[in-house]
Amino acid sequence: MLPVSIITGFLGSGKTTVLNHLLQHASLKNSLVIINEFGEVGIDHLLVSTPAENVRLLSNGCLCCEVKGDLVDTLTDVSRKRASGEIPAFDHILIETTGLADPVPIVQTIVTDTDLSRLYRLDTVVGVVDVVHALRQLATQDEVRKQIAVSDVLLLSKTDLAVPDARLEVEAAVKKINPGAELIPVLHGEIDPELLFGRGAGDGRTREADLERWLGLDTPKTPMAGGGNIHTLHAGDIRTFTLIHDGLVSIAGLATWLSMLASFKGPQLLRVKGIVNVAGDPYIIHAVQTVIHEPVPLERWPTSDERTRIVFIVRGLERNALEKTFAAFAMPDSLGDALQIDPAAYARFLEAAKHFL
Repeated sequence: MLPVSIITGFLGSGKTTVLNHLLQHASLKNSLVIINEFGEVGIDHLLVSTPAENVRLLSNGCLCCEVKGDLVDTLTDVSRKRASGEIPAFDHILIETTGLADPVPIVQTIVTDTDLSRLYRLDTVVGVVDVVHALRQLATQDEVRKQIAVSDVLLLSKTDLAVPDARLEVEAAVKKINPGAELIPVLHGEIDPELLFGRGAGDGRTREADLERWLGLDTPKTPMAGGGNIHTLHAGDIRTFTLIHDGLVSIAGLATWLSMLASFKGPQLLRVKGIVNVAGDPYIIHAVQTVIHEPVPLERWPTSDERTRIVFIVRGLERNALEKTFAAFAMPDSLGDALQIDPAAYARFLEAAKHFL
C-alpha cells in the first residue's frame, strides 16, 4: 500500500514552505501532492514546486467536511490513473490541509474507507507550529489545539523570528497538549524527510522510540493514589494523562475495550497510545478519535516494566471515568464448549459496559 502523509497547521504557519523544501529531496521526487484550499480562488497550489501533473487541488471547502467525498474520489482516481499509466508513477502522497482543517476526518477517510484502505496506508501526520503567533492561536483557536494533538511530529517554524523565552514558552504549551510528539525546529521550512516519514510502518526500533516518548519515560510524574503514576497537563479543555493497569489483558478484553472506547468515547478522544500486556506479550495500541489502528505486537518488552501503560489526550473526559473502563480487560477469550450464553461472562460484560456510558 502507498503511504499517505498529512501536513497540517494553522493559517500562515509555513506548511507550503515546508512542503516545497521536502519536494526538493530525491526521496520525494515521485510524490503526488494534494492541496486543500478554502476560498473562491485557490493559489497555494501555484506556489508548490512540483510538476503540475503531480498536484491535485481540492478547493472551495474545508478538507474536514465539505470536500471529504472529493478526497475519496481523488485518491481513487489517481490510483486508477497510476495503474494505467495515465499519470506519472508516484510512491508517496502528501496532503496539505487548509489552515482551518481538522485533520481527524482525513485520517478516518484513509484508514476506514473500504476501498482506500486497500490502496493506501496512513504514514505520518506532520503539524507545523508558528512559534511567533502560537501562544495567541492556542488561546483562541480550537483548530490549532486539535492539529497539535493529533500530530505525530511537530515542526516549530519561524524560530529565527521569535525571542528565546517565547520559543521555550511555546514548546512548553505544545508539550502540554501532545507530550508524545517529537518537536523539531525548522528554519525557512528546511527539514530532512527521513526525520518525518516512515513512522507509520517503521521497524521495531522506530516504534519503540516513538512509544518511549509517548509514555514519557524520562518525564517526571506525580504519584497516583493506589499505585502507578499520572502525568496530567492542561491546555484549554484538552487534558493529557497516563493510566496504568497491573494485570494481564485478554485478547477479547482488548478488542472489547478498543471497540467500546471508540464507539462511546470517540468524539472526546484526540489521541490514545500505549503498550498493553496481552497475556504476557507487549502490544502497541494507537487510536485517533473513532479510528482504531490494528494493535501491533512487539518482539520483546522495551523495558523491564511489563505493565499496561496508556497515554490519553482527551477533551471533556476525566481520568477516573476512563480508568473504570479497564474492567473490559477481564473479558474471557473463550466461553468453552457451552452452547448457550455463559451467565457469569455476560454479567462481566454488562459490568464493563456500564462504565462506557
